[in-house]
Amino acid sequence: MKKMISVAEAKGLIADSVLRLDAVEVKLMEGLGRCLAEDIFSPIDMPGFAQSAMDGYAFSWLGYQENRKMEIVGEVAAGAAEAGPRPAPYQAVRIFTGAPVPEGFDTVLMQEKASVRDGVLGVLDPDLICGRNVRLQGSEISKGALAMKKGTVLTAAGVGFLASLGLEKVAVVREPRVTLIVTGDELQQPGLPLGFGQVYESNSQLIQAAFLHLRFSQPKIVYAKDDLPGLTESIRLAMLDSDMIVLTGGVSVGDYDFVVPAAEAAGTQPIFHKIKQKPGKPLFFGVRDCVLDAKTDLVTAKQTVVFGLPGNPASVLTCFYQYVLTAIEVYSGCPLSLPVKHASFLDGYKKNPGLTHFLKGIYSDGIVRLLGAQESYRLSSFSLANCLIEIPEESSEIAAGASVVVHLFG
Repeated sequence: MKKMISVAEAKGLIADSVLRLDAVEVKLMEGLGRCLAEDIFSPIDMPGFAQSAMDGYAFSWLGYQENRKMEIVGEVAAGAAEAGPRPAPYQAVRIFTGAPVPEGFDTVLMQEKASVRDGVLGVLDPDLICGRNVRLQGSEISKGALAMKKGTVLTAAGVGFLASLGLEKVAVVREPRVTLIVTGDELQQPGLPLGFGQVYESNSQLIQAAFLHLRFSQPKIVYAKDDLPGLTESIRLAMLDSDMIVLTGGVSVGDYDFVVPAAEAAGTQPIFHKIKQKPGKPLFFGVRDCVLDAKTDLVTAKQTVVFGLPGNPASVLTCFYQYVLTAIEVYSGCPLSLPVKHASFLDGYKKNPGLTHFLKGIYSDGIVRLLGAQESYRLSSFSLANCLIEIPEESSEIAAGASVVVHLFG
């Protein structure tokens, strides 16, 4: 197990250790916000016929050039089973948006620029050209063409596009099954009175909210006592049906910090413990590649990754954004990491070299300013922040106006 590694090395080890999850077929609406597990090819031409883009009059451009007075001989409405018999080149038909354009016709004159007298069409549009206001068959997409690539995040527009192709279901990368194990005998649930020495437990709601913000289901919550046998059993049981286990608290090296030995006792192969960063230095990451059911000897999970996050709320959220999100990104194949920008640092900052600092800040128009209350136990400033300012490990001072990297919250 590696100790006191850099931020970049930690992210690289996570990315190299986590396996992508398998695919599952879901209804189209259920795929919203999820990552496509395979390429999607169009089963049809879209549109499936030459279609009018306007209410107006359809005719042949060549016929119009030869005979400027065109007799109106019929009408085609949207949803018509057919466009009717093929008109003569010098004839026109009344047509409506979405209706099929009759064979041999190639142009639609919008009704606002038409005159009709005694059943004869007059054109009042000097800029009219051949093909105007006609959506050609397959102009959106042709049958067999790539509609969406594997790895695309399905948006509302994407749902509508695939529905327009007649698709009812899609294959997406399934959601990770996550168990959150909260440790700390000093914790009390919100809504209950605090005893002396107690603090309200907020990390479970913090992590649940972070998963919901990513459009993932809420993790299963388990509360564990600060003792080695009990925590080991909680981790072992969670491994039976979890792709990821996230623990908060108990990850340092104190007398009551049992996360690391409990994870190892439950069969986790430790990858690293402690990162050169502030906040969140005592971070643990490990992997169990398979889990056997003791009763059946069957593999119940191919891999479970284990994160031991610090207990302080600001450390928890910082580590979630920087490391847990890295694992989820590998799981799904989707770009989920926080967007990164360079910004001019309004305030400047001094620190001792040796640790990367992640500072809560406000970013706007290329400028970032530092918030107060940077301590790891304080969430008040985090609730106002829209980014984390990254101060490199080797830096001792960042001058006011210097360029810094910021990680933007979505």
